[in-house]
Amino acid sequence: MNFLYPGFLFALLSVAIPIIIHLFNFRKFKKVYFSNVQLLKELEQQNSSREKLKNLLILLSRILAIIFLVLAFAQPYIPLNKQKTTILNNSVSIYIDNSYSMDAVNKDGSLLDEAKRNARELVKNFGLNDRFQLLTNDFEGKYQRLLSKEEFLKALDDVKISSANKTLQQILGRQSNILTGSANKYSFIISDFQKNVFNQKKLDAKQDIQYAFLKLNATTLPNIAIDSVWTLSPNHQPGASERLVVQLKNYSEEDAKNIPLKLSINNRQKAVNAVSILAGKTVKDTLSFSGLTAGWQKGMITIKDFPITFDDSLLFSFNVDENFQVLNINGSASQDYIKPLFSADKYYKLTNNVETNINYNNFSNYGLIVLNGLRNPSTGLAQQLKTYVNAGGILAVFPDLDVDVKTFNTFLSGLSLPSVSTLNTTATKVDKIDLKNPVFKSVFEEVPKNLDLPVVNRYFSFIESNKTNKEDILQLPGSKLFFAKYGLGQGQIYLSATSLNQTDGNFARHPIFVPLMYRLSLGAGSYDALYSTIGSENVLNSKNITIGKNQSLKLTSNQFESIPDVHFAEGRTLIYTADQIKNPGFYNLKLNDSLLAVYSFNSNRSESDMHYLSKTELNSLIGKSNLKIYDTEKDAVKLISGQNQIGQTLWKLCLILSLIFIAAEILLIRFFNNPKKTI
Repeated sequence: MNFLYPGFLFALLSVAIPIIIHLFNFRKFKKVYFSNVQLLKELEQQNSSREKLKNLLILLSRILAIIFLVLAFAQPYIPLNKQKTTILNNSVSIYIDNSYSMDAVNKDGSLLDEAKRNARELVKNFGLNDRFQLLTNDFEGKYQRLLSKEEFLKALDDVKISSANKTLQQILGRQSNILTGSANKYSFIISDFQKNVFNQKKLDAKQDIQYAFLKLNATTLPNIAIDSVWTLSPNHQPGASERLVVQLKNYSEEDAKNIPLKLSINNRQKAVNAVSILAGKTVKDTLSFSGLTAGWQKGMITIKDFPITFDDSLLFSFNVDENFQVLNINGSASQDYIKPLFSADKYYKLTNNVETNINYNNFSNYGLIVLNGLRNPSTGLAQQLKTYVNAGGILAVFPDLDVDVKTFNTFLSGLSLPSVSTLNTTATKVDKIDLKNPVFKSVFEEVPKNLDLPVVNRYFSFIESNKTNKEDILQLPGSKLFFAKYGLGQGQIYLSATSLNQTDGNFARHPIFVPLMYRLSLGAGSYDALYSTIGSENVLNSKNITIGKNQSLKLTSNQFESIPDVHFAEGRTLIYTADQIKNPGFYNLKLNDSLLAVYSFNSNRSESDMHYLSKTELNSLIGKSNLKIYDTEKDAVKLISGQNQIGQTLWKLCLILSLIFIAAEILLIRFFNNPKKTI
């Protein structure tokens, strides 16, 4: 047998009280002589031995009544599975769901307030020496420790609705980190249990922790949410036409008609529309706009939908470049068709380098790098270009057909490209073009039946062992490579089988070459995400940033400023925000007073689905013997300390026995050995 509150056993010293009373009230019989018995009106005849027995029984009843009353307060129990009876304190972790869905109301008020009330009741049922952890979706470090009862209740008052969202497995994992040692361990989850909290088949829970799920009941509400947004072009030019795709989802069981949809850029309305969505369905709508100036753009998509409003807006940001920088590296014998091509448009800023004078450090500044007939491409150049492409750059390779094949193959291998097998000198013509490729999108108003394609006099044939990351754009007879795209990291490499020299073919002078190169460059913008999600994305991407000595990057917003952790990898700067971002909004990345980037953060859309797991569904999903599930509206939540861990509680029996012995004392005093009376 064990005791939940062994400290109460000191009260057994009170047994001395009835013993002392008994000793001092012990009656002694003595003879009394009277001269005249007529003075006695009545004589009580008593037996001395029976009186002694009565007093002893009364004393025993009082002692046992006190003993069992003290034991009832100490709460004895029989441990499960014959556990070793040790005296342990309790460690309790209580999770309060403070996600957006807990802002909903029921007949008792908001769900968050109801959760706080339940938490207070839980804490009251534990002892003063027990310790508690308060856990919310924010996973704040200051609460990754055990608190006293008073500290817990004070911290509980500060819990507010948060945009963060965690799965049930993440919550239990966090609790198990704090519930260690030899104490009795208890985990309480107070939540409305939206279906999004459970994303796996079975729950991984520890056997030495007693779990209790307190399910709060909320009314299922209709909701329309802005699910996501993306642009159809990664390249943004000043004044150019833009198209933005917005995806909306109807989470309710009724159709939604004519939902107002509005697009704003830099607080200026750019497009409006009305969208209808069938029940439970998703729709996409394309918004067109123009008139942007160079610089970072802060966009917002909004709808009007009640009563759930936290997902009625979505923030995004992107940069409109004032110009697009192209690096053209020419070989000694190459004919330069790239310079007149990009010099005709003011948007493109072209830099020409010769093969013998290349500045590797500036590669990250260019959106497109063209290799035009390099005679001696080195492995060092290949390594630098690979880093550039992995970080999102675009590389176009036009070989010198008179290059040393062995040297060129080493260079191609460094870029994970196929190697050259032979040089073909038989004239032929391109016979296949992939008009569905994004490179040719909107190039042809109408595709002619007999499309004139480039003629080639000399070209390389390649040995291709892996075609998983390849897209053929132009092909020679026999499905041979002529111009193809290869994915590498976040960027792309375009490889040509022939050079741009006039003697090797008419590719550079063919009408298809100009739109091909322009479209290729227009696809060379940043494919970085337009926005991030609070709580799930803690790494921001940026172009390579040079930070001087005693300088640091800052992430700022309204009444917010932090110095993020910065890492450099493959020509990119990675900015780690950890859990510092708590609220939706725009955040500026600055170096001193210079604005480097604008990042937008939105709340997690998983909270938009206002459907909940029932108590039956929770039981079927979990099925753990050391877990109890309570419906706070229907079930009496029995959460007295130790009750969910012990095998058999004995405090009720002790209380009943105490009452029995008190009743026995009363009966003994009143009815035992009732004296006979004589006159």
